[in-house]
Amino acid sequence: KAGWSQEELAEQLGVTRQSVSKWEGAQSVPDMDKILQMSRIFNLSTDYLLKDDIEEPEISVDTSEPMCRRVSLAEATEYLAHRRAAAPRIALATFLCIISPIILILMGALSEAAYSGISENAAVGIGLCALIVFVATGVALFLSAATGSKGFEFLESEPFETEYGVTGMVNQRKKEYRDTYSRFNIAGTLCCICSALPLFLSVCFNAADVVYAVAVCLRLLIAGIGCVLFIVGGTYEAALDRLL
Repeated sequence: KAGWSQEELAEQLGVTRQSVSKWEGAQSVPDMDKILQMSRIFNLSTDYLLKDDIEEPEISVDTSEPMCRRVSLAEATEYLAHRRAAAPRIALATFLCIISPIILILMGALSEAAYSGISENAAVGIGLCALIVFVATGVALFLSAATGSKGFEFLESEPFETEYGVTGMVNQRKKEYRDTYSRFNIAGTLCCICSALPLFLSVCFNAADVVYAVAVCLRLLIAGIGCVLFIVGGTYEAALDRLL
């Protein structure tokens, strides 16, 4: 329609005449940058060039397998924000479950000490009540964290695909979070290793039974802190890895 020859168009686009001939004969498809150039040269939309000149391929859908759900950039961002917000609750719930026996252990040790005046029944009753309260609070926090994630359950259990831009965003966030994740991991590992120190120290000094009980409680406390660090750092990292 413009009255140009293949050579003239090829010169405008910086390609060979054979390339233009192949495009006209539907033997090959121009690159996107060439399509954009042609849309400017002929003052046409890219939709016109693509839909009018290129035949749409017939799409055959295999109904024997379910189609993968597509995750948009907004959904991915919301999922990451949710996992980051839920991490402290999950960590606290785990911490409470780990330290739940501490009161029971301490009360049991005190009941055996002659100077405490606490009966064995009272010690067991108080300790069990504290244990139940800690565990119940932990379970409530777990359920609270799970309630907000119902809209993202498919990300944890089903195959999915991500839309354009999601992978780039996740890789950028993963890069920014790398140092923080390493610090959480290192601190959590040190806490778990050092949690045995109170027991070793109490053995070294041949301490009384109450001191042994305190040492066990300190070990649970330090190990619980280590788990908190692992969970806070790992929950967000796992969400990033899941989207990749």
